[in-house]
Amino acid sequence: MAVRLGELLLRERRITPGQLQEALTHQRSHGGRLGSNLVQLGFVRDEEITAILSRQYGVPSINLTQFDLDPAIVKLIPAETARKYQVIPVGRSGNTLTVAMTDPTNVFAMDDIKFMTNLHIEPVVASETAIHDAIDKYFAKPAAQPPGAKGVEMATRALEELEDPDGESDELQLLGEAQELDPAALEKQGTEAPIIRLVNALLLSAIQRGASDIHMEPYEKEMRIRFRIDGVLQPVMSPALKYRDPITSRVKIMARLDIAEKRLPQDGRIKARFNEQGKVHEIDFRVSCLPTLFGEKIVMRLLDRQQLRLDMTMLGMEPDALGRFESAIRRPWGMVLVTGPTGSGKTNTLYSAISQLNEPGVNILTAEDPVEFNMQGINQVQVRDQIGLTFAATLRSFLRQDPNVILVGEIRDGETAAIAVKAALTGHMVLSTLHTNDAPSTVNRLVNMGVESFLVASSVNLVCAQRLVRRICEQCKEPHAIDPQRLIDAGADPDTVGSIAPMIGRGCERCGKTGYKGRVGLFEVMEMTDRLRSMVIAGSPVTEIRDESIGNGMVTLRRAGLRKVAEGITTLEEVVRETVM
Repeated sequence: MAVRLGELLLRERRITPGQLQEALTHQRSHGGRLGSNLVQLGFVRDEEITAILSRQYGVPSINLTQFDLDPAIVKLIPAETARKYQVIPVGRSGNTLTVAMTDPTNVFAMDDIKFMTNLHIEPVVASETAIHDAIDKYFAKPAAQPPGAKGVEMATRALEELEDPDGESDELQLLGEAQELDPAALEKQGTEAPIIRLVNALLLSAIQRGASDIHMEPYEKEMRIRFRIDGVLQPVMSPALKYRDPITSRVKIMARLDIAEKRLPQDGRIKARFNEQGKVHEIDFRVSCLPTLFGEKIVMRLLDRQQLRLDMTMLGMEPDALGRFESAIRRPWGMVLVTGPTGSGKTNTLYSAISQLNEPGVNILTAEDPVEFNMQGINQVQVRDQIGLTFAATLRSFLRQDPNVILVGEIRDGETAAIAVKAALTGHMVLSTLHTNDAPSTVNRLVNMGVESFLVASSVNLVCAQRLVRRICEQCKEPHAIDPQRLIDAGADPDTVGSIAPMIGRGCERCGKTGYKGRVGLFEVMEMTDRLRSMVIAGSPVTEIRDESIGNGMVTLRRAGLRKVAEGITTLEEVVRETVM
């Protein structure tokens, strides 16, 4: 609409060519529609633009400031839709809904509203300022945005330009991969294609908000973009379905994937430099494309080395458990296993361990899929199953490389488990991960994978199960009364309930009104004793192994969580969500 509106205003001599050029320049710098930029610069009035559009399109105009709208009619469409398309319902007659719009030619807006309401849409023209004021009046303003909102704002601005079919450029220029994710640079990218700025701004926002993953999900009627922040997915924006393929293609180009291949999963990486207050650091995005029913779902895992905590005292492990863990990894041979579901921080714990062991006199080899962080002084191997470079094959080669410490990214099968146990029994320290629910069940898992029970008992030194729970925001933390019976039901000792002073996050700008900021680990550390080794060889059930471990001082995941509640670090709801009795 921008070019046509400019031509109409020039034709009616409401503005001069110089004013139009100045408004277009202002639009490229500040975004928004041409009409609003002309009004901001004082070249025309809202009423003049409304009258011209009304005559041009043969659509009636309306002055919203003179009407009191019916809230029930206004809320026939969601606030998000009203803001997205800059529209607001003003009246209903039978099966017809009259909608005030800044652009009565936006068929996408009318189609979406028709689908939502199942009503015939009759458009009328209103000024952008009047519609904006009406939306703020009749819809509650959105909550304050968390850190990173600038990136989302720029992404939304790029999306708005895409939805303007007559923007200042009809050509989407495909530029090279952006190496810098600098807020100031993104602001100046007015000459780049909106899709490029949209994707770059989303990556920037994810970094600023501390997201661990970006999810881009296509559905039948729309596309949804969400960030995983502190372990919880949060919606960010919902671009129209027509932008699915351009967004997907842009991400795949950045990750150097085959954009023509849409039937098979693909994996790639994006490297970006993030400029934050003059400090530049590199961030990797691990990209995974998965074909789904309505298109390719993309998940990007953010890997920021500066967020990698290599100081084990910062992980949240209890002092006694930390002492046992450090003692186990410093033994000359044996196996230390870290268990937990995906996203529970296992990689961070293992990297912290090998960081402590990384000395000039120690040869450390790692087999990972994928290699998430590059570490100086450590020999890291990227496993590639498709060419036969499996964990098992890599481990066999490791044994001929004179290693002191071997890290196996994951024990996935019996063959890998058998070789890892062999390495642990022949003078090597082996660190690895398994997917089990708790520490005691790990030994049975190895036996079920085909490793003899006496080999498991002889090789395993320690098992550490872990989970991540959200921290209460330090800025808005306040006391919170909890029914003592709830704590007792959750597993707290009745004798100590009276001394627990739970806290809760009230919600503030820093935490995005969630009450949580950051995460902390819960750890269940089971050290193998002679008694436990005998029980493993005898095939004792998991319940007996657990009871014996607790008797030896093991703190269960639930107990570790309740301690964090007592210390005011997290909430009871978080602990109950992530652990079991």
